[in-house]
Amino acid sequence: MAKVIMGFVLHERVKTASKVQELLTSYGCEINTRIGLHVASPDTCSSQGLILLEFIDDAEDKADEFEKELMEIAEVDVQRMVF
Repeated sequence: MAKVIMGFVLHERVKTASKVQELLTSYGCEINTRIGLHVASPDTCSSQGLILLEFIDDAEDKADEFEKELMEIAEVDVQRMVF
């Protein structure tokens, strides 16, 4: 049984967030946990965002598909851990 944890930095977050949100929603049944982080203050909102995902057990193929589609719509740096 494999567990995939994926993290990605979304560059140009403001421009691509809605498309990335649609993609996340389409893979919602394969994602157990999602954590989104970005720097925000009353004066500014960061242009980059970090998203951490935990995929359901044995979803390596779906994680691969997700990563491929993600890279088609946004400039991202992706890292993953497989347990």
